[in-house]
Amino acid sequence: MIVFDLSCSAGHRFEGWFADAAAFEAQRAGELVGCPMCGSTEVERAISVPRIGSGKSDGEERGVALAKLARMQATMLKNSSWVGGQFAVRARAMAEGSEPVATIHGRATVGEAKALHDDGIAVLPLPFPVVPPERLN
Repeated sequence: MIVFDLSCSAGHRFEGWFADAAAFEAQRAGELVGCPMCGSTEVERAISVPRIGSGKSDGEERGVALAKLARMQATMLKNSSWVGGQFAVRARAMAEGSEPVATIHGRATVGEAKALHDDGIAVLPLPFPVVPPERLN
């Protein structure tokens, strides 16, 4: 995983996590990287502060960062409902006001996520896969 400092055309700065630089470029080209503040997909890598070593190996630092990110995702999902493959339908219904707004997570294809984004409906991909509740022991 690599973390990039990013900025949108409106000047908002934010971080993005990617497998590598090529993954960032591919997602950016597909307009899948959006500003969390305004939704703009006109995103560029921003000038970032150089990393100063902590004395840990890259593998150790990466493990700590991934563990922290996993804890953040778990915390975020505590108050979220799994909707499975109905994610795009439910998100659209909430945006249109035909369903009460709630925090949900589920599955969506890249095409469904892009359509939601193109219609101004903010969605966020999760960094780690989620096991559907029916598959848990």
